[in-house]
Amino acid sequence: MQALIGHLAPDFTVPAVMPDNSIDDKFHLRSYLEGHYGIVFFYPLDFTFVCPSEILAFDHRHGEFAKRDTRVVAVSVDSQFTHLAWKNTPVNKGGIGNLHYPMVADLNKNIGRSYGVLHDEAVALRGTFLIDREFKIRHFVINDLPLGRNVDETMRMVDALQFFEKHGEVCPAGWEKGKPGMKASAAGVADYLAQHGPSL
Repeated sequence: MQALIGHLAPDFTVPAVMPDNSIDDKFHLRSYLEGHYGIVFFYPLDFTFVCPSEILAFDHRHGEFAKRDTRVVAVSVDSQFTHLAWKNTPVNKGGIGNLHYPMVADLNKNIGRSYGVLHDEAVALRGTFLIDREFKIRHFVINDLPLGRNVDETMRMVDALQFFEKHGEVCPAGWEKGKPGMKASAAGVADYLAQHGPSL
């Protein structure tokens, strides 16, 4: 898994349900993310329990991700037709309604395998991958099936990557947008800890 960090994200061309509910039979990840940051998140199955809460949490933050030039893509082992049926089910009936991002169909489970999240050759674990504008993976986290992810933490990592790219400073523990970074040197560490160490 560690080999994924800093390397090109596994690419794929598969069917996906798009935000307008059309089906793109040849959705190509790299083309979709071209020139943008990307979040690719895996979830186990449609019409389940923790999954809709995560899917809606990503959708409710669509505007914030868009401000960060970040495109979100969801992936599960369900078909594009099951995705569409779930989208067409009202939220108060256990559905997810319309979304602002594509839902990818990983029917042959090759995408989950390539990202290292396939569980027992059946469904994907809750993996979240941050991809930069060069299509390289810069961060990932994988939760076990019962453990819902924190979408705000995902956004924090986008902020951290963009801060590093803009300022060349690294992001210490608990860093949040608007807080100071740290110069990547012995003097920078000493200066940061002198000012902020007690509050870490």
